[in-house]
Amino acid sequence: MAFTQLDLDDEEIRNAMELRRRKVTDEQMRRFEGYIAEIFSAFGMDLNTPATRDTPRRFIRALYDVTEGYEGDPKLLTVFETECRGGPDCRLSQIIEGPIPFFALCEHHAFPFHGRAFVGYIAHEHIIGISKLTRLVRMYAKRFTVQERLGRQIADTLETLLNPHGVAVYLEAAHLCTQMRGVREAAPLTRTTFWRGEYDGNAALRSEFLKACGLPG
Repeated sequence: MAFTQLDLDDEEIRNAMELRRRKVTDEQMRRFEGYIAEIFSAFGMDLNTPATRDTPRRFIRALYDVTEGYEGDPKLLTVFETECRGGPDCRLSQIIEGPIPFFALCEHHAFPFHGRAFVGYIAHEHIIGISKLTRLVRMYAKRFTVQERLGRQIADTLETLLNPHGVAVYLEAAHLCTQMRGVREAAPLTRTTFWRGEYDGNAALRSEFLKACGLPG
């Protein structure tokens, strides 16, 4: 099966996927550690114990690691030719991957939200490696974001990459900003769906996709 290295016209999506190293110097990191130490100390943490002495440094390094999605993923630019050669089945056969676990940081409070994604598409001229669907979800999840944008970015990028007959994305996530603060909900799940192409006008396809996600169709 032949593969193709895409040359995308969509600058926003290309910039999202190409490797772009963030430029944060060691001096900046040390300064950020000082800011975090001041905040944690003011909020009550004793930074003079063996367990907490390096907490500001660990916190900043961890925050940098979990936002690596801003650096993109050039491996997503590789696609393969489809094996579908016409016929009605080519407009109905779904490729569905999931559940794909993800963790993200809400841009409103910088608290985590985490959950599962299901991604489906109906191939046209190209397909993408199954592992790339997981890469796509996690690239956008490893940013400061909101669930609605996360699903839209996954759907729009897959549509641009493959020009498929349709794209479907289902996300469900628990948001710690509603559990640890505010209304302090016990175990809420926020569910969002995103439809492109054939899915938008075909209720049977949407139902089949949702049943594959373990939901009522």
